Amino acid sequence: MGLFSRTAKVITDEKAINELLTRSVENVIPRELALKKLRSGESLRIYLGIDPTGGQLHLGHSVAMRKLRAFSDMGHQVVFLVGSFTAMIGDPSGRDTQREPLTPGQVEENFATYKRQAEKVLDFSKVEIRYNHEWLSSLSLKDIVKFASTFTVQQMFERDMFKRRMDEGKPVALHEFLYPLMVGYDSVALDVDAELGGSDQEFNMLAGRHLLQSLKKKEKFILTTRLIEGTDGRKMSKTYNNAVYLEDEPNDMYGKLMSVKDELIVAYFEDCTDVPKEEITEILKEHPKDAKMRLAKEIVTTYHNANAAVKAQENFVSTFSKGEVPTDIPTVSVAKGTLLRDALATLGESNSELRRLVEAGAITEVGGQTVRDLGRHVEHEMTLRIGKHRFLKITII
Repeated sequence: MGLFSRTAKVITDEKAINELLTRSVENVIPRELALKKLRSGESLRIYLGIDPTGGQLHLGHSVAMRKLRAFSDMGHQVVFLVGSFTAMIGDPSGRDTQREPLTPGQVEENFATYKRQAEKVLDFSKVEIRYNHEWLSSLSLKDIVKFASTFTVQQMFERDMFKRRMDEGKPVALHEFLYPLMVGYDSVALDVDAELGGSDQEFNMLAGRHLLQSLKKKEKFILTTRLIEGTDGRKMSKTYNNAVYLEDEPNDMYGKLMSVKDELIVAYFEDCTDVPKEEITEILKEHPKDAKMRLAKEIVTTYHNANAAVKAQENFVSTFSKGEVPTDIPTVSVAKGTLLRDALATLGESNSELRRLVEAGAITEVGGQTVRDLGRHVEHEMTLRIGKHRFLKITII
């Protein structure tokens, strides 16, 4: 039954319910069922599933996690489900090509940092954590055939990415059809009243609604959250190098948010902060730059603290308005003659990403030239600017 009693006191205030079902929300299916359940006063059981397909969580991931926290704050039972089994299948959602399945070792490695990052949004003393290998790894072929018999091929081809791939002559693997069955069975195993996730997961969540109806004669509603765009206006993704990560250091996080397009300010305020809508309306009356500075300060405060946010803002103003170097940049001390790529290893970037930055001319020596060779030797103290927002001071031991 999870951490909470079904008889726990829940909030049924109409204004709170409306906020829950509208802010950052793309769709609620069926809305009438959601309203009925939320008005009932019963503590509902709702979950969010995340496949650990990478090591970093970004603001795009935070939207659904924030909504899960909102359900918890209203007195409902919430479950954070780790797709420890389904990540080894590979989610086809939003993919024009087949996703590479992960190994058990990769899944374990990726999840090692998920909880630490998610704790910046969720209070895990009020969250039940589950792993879907607990039930999916023990399913028999007979079970899978039974689940599959409740779906048709026509239903599967309702997924736009499958149709698009077929039209383009690209392969659709059979195991990709099984993915929505597996994540759909999560709803059955967890015996939930509702599920939430990003709008790109609507098909998978509807599969869970279908299976729950078929196998348990139980109704659940689904709630999809909006997908936010990254700093370049495309869907926020590590693939596009446009993500604001929950563990970005304050200066980098603040700088990235200041580079977001003006037309995205409203969405970021609504989806990534707790600022009331009435206050957002007043903030938007200001100059876009001032509104964006308030946005960046709010988000840095959320993932770091108020002092870090103030300092990041001061550093941004000094760096971009006055052309100065921030005072609290990371520093690394190396022996004279150390390869520059080794000195830059403290940034946590892969060698391929460092090469990409060099090829793009995005690493420059402050007061000097653009870095063109990672194989050069460090012969003197230097301060490097990496991209638009990061700096690194290299000193000689």
